[in-house]
Amino acid sequence: MSPTPIPVPADLVELLDDAAFSLQQLARACAMPPDWVHTRVEAGVLQPLAGGGVAEWRFASSTLVRARRIAELEHTYDADPQLAALAADLMEEVARLRRELDRLG
Repeated sequence: MSPTPIPVPADLVELLDDAAFSLQQLARACAMPPDWVHTRVEAGVLQPLAGGGVAEWRFASSTLVRARRIAELEHTYDADPQLAALAADLMEEVARLRRELDRLG
């Protein structure tokens, strides 16, 4: 059974652009310190959009979902960042494949 989308009134929807979050905002949204985000970027687990130095990093709203999932996996299973990222990759791939199956009927 697939989940039923919940309708949201148009006046309550706020669209996020592709560079929605700074490093500080992403860290706050994940309830993690900025160093946590910085470490995951340096490890290649999270990817900022094009930008120069750390102060200029911007993250897509999709990165927020990934970052929260990784933080939860690390906390719940005491997983290292690479293992949590691999699990997140697999979860994202399963979701993509399910969408493809639904599309194909």
